[in-house]
Amino acid sequence: MAKDWQAVANAINTRMAERSIGQAELASRARVAVATLRQIQHGIPKDRNPRTLGALSTALGWSADHLERIAGGEEPDIGTDRLAGVESALAELKERVADLERQVGRLPSGRDS
Repeated sequence: MAKDWQAVANAINTRMAERSIGQAELASRARVAVATLRQIQHGIPKDRNPRTLGALSTALGWSADHLERIAGGEEPDIGTDRLAGVESALAELKERVADLERQVGRLPSGRDS
């Protein structure tokens, strides 16, 4: 069965707009080439490594099989996607807190001896 690459493109583009994430940032998060992402965003039909769609799904806060299911014409599991979205947001918050802790650690103590 042929994959529905236009549905995948629509899902990615909509999610990127919802999350205000650019091409370069998504490609970096998913560890895929910007050129590959661009092709997928334009619905260009091509055999893709399932790991590519999984990485993009995860980077967009979906379950790893979300885009593969869309490509296959299936409805994604919304419950699983909500959980994946919460996990993704939690991981991002943890990263931000760690970054803030590093920044605070570099501030002068204000205690002059």
